[in-house]
Amino acid sequence: METPTRCQGPVLGLFRIVLGLLFACHGAATLFDVLGGGHGQPPGTGEWPGWWAAVIQLAGGSLVLLGLATRPAAVLCSGSMAYAYFVHHQPDALFPLENGGEPAALFCWAFLLIAALGPGRWSLTDLPVLTAHRKQPGRKEVSDAPGT
Repeated sequence: METPTRCQGPVLGLFRIVLGLLFACHGAATLFDVLGGGHGQPPGTGEWPGWWAAVIQLAGGSLVLLGLATRPAAVLCSGSMAYAYFVHHQPDALFPLENGGEPAALFCWAFLLIAALGPGRWSLTDLPVLTAHRKQPGRKEVSDAPGT
């Protein structure tokens, strides 16, 4: 059974919102010791890779959640999870089920999907204030410059 076209935008939008929220919560937990805290000792400010990963999780997840700069943020989030998987999980065992890397693998592929498909519905970039500067198809740009 094929999904009706009218459902695709809202479902993608909800997927983006939930994914961004879950990812941002990981970053907030690590950086601010909230929501049950991080997993172990919090990283020091600027410490590689833990602190930077948490900043990417919080900032990137928030951007994806809100639908601002969604594609670049999703690419960054996807890449950070690919790094986490291959550097921290994959050396322990081949498969995610064996090495504890399932969340990293799922986040990686989910963000890649968002990067490819875009934000869907209910993104802040769809607000009229933010879309007013975009050229609309079939509409001529008006210039105040003399001779144009």
